[in-house]
Amino acid sequence: MLNELELTGRARTHVVQVSEPSFTAHPHVIDAFLTMRREALLVGIELSPHSSFRNFDTQLGIWNDKFLGKRPLYDADGQALDFANLSEREIVKHILHWSALPGASRHHWGTEIDVVDAAAMRDGYRAQLLPEEFREGGAFFAMHQWLDANIARFGFFRPYARYLGGVFPEPWHLSYAPISTQLITLITPQLLADTIASSALLGKDVALEVIQSIYENQVMKVNLPRV
Repeated sequence: MLNELELTGRARTHVVQVSEPSFTAHPHVIDAFLTMRREALLVGIELSPHSSFRNFDTQLGIWNDKFLGKRPLYDADGQALDFANLSEREIVKHILHWSALPGASRHHWGTEIDVVDAAAMRDGYRAQLLPEEFREGGAFFAMHQWLDANIARFGFFRPYARYLGGVFPEPWHLSYAPISTQLITLITPQLLADTIASSALLGKDVALEVIQSIYENQVMKVNLPRV
């Protein structure tokens, strides 16, 4: 089990860096992912980590950039929203549809990996991690279908496979069930509030005001692994 600093991304003593392919994760997750990657390669799919372990400060940078309009905010279909016409409360709401509150991100745990198919990316293609890339005709549709059929065999599932009222669907987001299903039980609204209270989070007052809702909707509303 992780301690509170590890759980909220303020320490990285629970993860290990891998050089090829480059990603950072819990040691048990690394073994499972590399085994799955080898099998996918047999059918021409090159599972490539786009994002893996993310510490608190990195998540904070993503959040603050979005709060300032330096990164786009999207609707459920991946269409950019008009930032200029949003209130602070609306900005926080839209950030949470795609990005976790720092301290509440599953990526802090070392159990989560966002994947793309490097074999399907033509020269110069930059993955956006948007829904259209995973639909029929998109660059990662074949990978999406393969993951549907195979990830459970390696212990993975997609916590945001369907919209449950919190985070919009993220077909690229894989979670290692043997560990992540235990860690989610350790998160509490008070832990999140304490973590955010001492941070440089923009929109902190709004986030703290709705911390219970964030816990219920963005943290706890996930698609559970198939058994």
